[in-house]
Amino acid sequence: MESRGSNSPPDPAQATQPLPYEGVWRFTAPAVDVSVPQARHAVRDLLNRQGVPVHDDTVQGLLLIVSELVTNAVRHAALLSPEVAVEVAIGAEWIRVSVEDNHPYRPKALERDYATTGGRGLLLVREITVEAGGECDVEQTASGGKVVWAALPLAPGGVTSPRSPL
Repeated sequence: MESRGSNSPPDPAQATQPLPYEGVWRFTAPAVDVSVPQARHAVRDLLNRQGVPVHDDTVQGLLLIVSELVTNAVRHAALLSPEVAVEVAIGAEWIRVSVEDNHPYRPKALERDYATTGGRGLLLVREITVEAGGECDVEQTASGGKVVWAALPLAPGGVTSPRSPL
């Protein structure tokens, strides 16, 4: 009888093989309103095309995050950043979306104020991310702009994402 596995060391070549859906995709779009739904659709289509095993609730949260981040870039950074970049990085157990623009202002999430009709996009991003068990942050770029990102586990209650930029 043949026994496999436990007595032999793992094959390093097999251990480093990425899953078929893993990778990093980046696209740019003009900083205009129509780019918001286009970015959302592009991310959804990417997840479907790559066959990412992500829970439906996570997809809905992720798409809302993409909409909020691209909307913020369009509304607040377009003057200094006529183009925004959207990056989607997918790992074995997590997915990270980021939106980069060239505006130096570092946005802050506002507190809940139900009397106002706007300005709570980053608060919403933070709440969706925390509820999913992920992380989000804003980082400055070497060129003086910023990247706003959120990373979520693919499965509810899954492993949280890495904090370092991809």
